Amino acid sequence: MRALRRSTRAFLDASARTRAPYVKKWLIGSRRTPGLKLNTGAMMINRLTSEERASELADLRGWQAVAGRDAIQRHFRFADFNEAFGFMTRVAIKAQEMNHHPEWFNVYNRVEITLSTHEADGLTSRDIELARFIDSIAPGPLSA
Repeated sequence: MRALRRSTRAFLDASARTRAPYVKKWLIGSRRTPGLKLNTGAMMINRLTSEERASELADLRGWQAVAGRDAIQRHFRFADFNEAFGFMTRVAIKAQEMNHHPEWFNVYNRVEITLSTHEADGLTSRDIELARFIDSIAPGPLSA
């Protein structure tokens, strides 16, 4: 095990100048790494106020506040698994473009989506924007 650690450390040290930006991007982009922070210069994301949350939630179709946390959730039902998976794929593409990924659960023709911004520890305008997109592509009569 020590030999593996030494060889890994040696590899990283020897190629630090050429590989460091890519390694750092991989570490941050692929999973949360404790103690590793990237200063991107991005603005702080603020949670919605109670008034903003109430106003925005009233404009959304079928979204409900999640008990015990600052999040919203909606349940969908589709004709079959293929339709559900196609819907999830469209949401995934938009979420990736936004760099804002939902929590979701899928069983056959049912999809449950929960939106909350982890960086802000609550509901933000990013969640509302993604919810509006989801509403725009959601099926009509089978939504549950």
